[in-house]
Amino acid sequence: MLNILVGSASDTMPPFEKIEYKPIPARELLREMKNLSELMIDLAYSAALFNDRELAEDVLELEKCIDTLAYQLEMVTMIAARDAEDAEALVGVSKVAAATDKISDAAADIAAIVTQNIGVHPIVSEIFERVEERLVKVKVQEKSILAEKEIGELELAPRMGVDVIAIYREKDWIINPKRKEKIRVGDVLIARGTSEGLKELRRLCGENLESW
Repeated sequence: MLNILVGSASDTMPPFEKIEYKPIPARELLREMKNLSELMIDLAYSAALFNDRELAEDVLELEKCIDTLAYQLEMVTMIAARDAEDAEALVGVSKVAAATDKISDAAADIAAIVTQNIGVHPIVSEIFERVEERLVKVKVQEKSILAEKEIGELELAPRMGVDVIAIYREKDWIINPKRKEKIRVGDVLIARGTSEGLKELRRLCGENLESW
């Protein structure tokens, strides 16, 4: 098993983080990086435009996931390159990974507008307040009627104008969940939709809406 240490020896920097080598196909790693970076962009813009600190912090956590995947991909390509011909063939993989990593860094910069209390111009906020669709993060409570139901059978899009674009479950992200995916108690749903539709989703998830 191959391990790599990531970090800096400086006393002012965070401690080293050990990244384990895992024999995951490069295509799968690239697909995961692509999906996560797309989610980051959606979350980052929503966080900045609606001043949502929770979404902004999620973006920063996702950036760490992208960094980990990038290290794993680098190790996979290094092991796969047996000679100069292999190395040349894998250059494209490295370039795509680097570009995806830059996208995630840019999304994190957008999220920093919220986490560092920079804020956006009031005119921009006013314009986007008129945008019907936005994102929300909601946790499925034990009393939720959505628990153990398949996403497809709930028909959230036609009924409420809401689309679940991701699920965070036990430290794993499920991007663009399939219709057969069951919602579980404790799942954190990332959903896109209208304000009223998202409010109804929160209610169905069992959240207290008194202060929302």
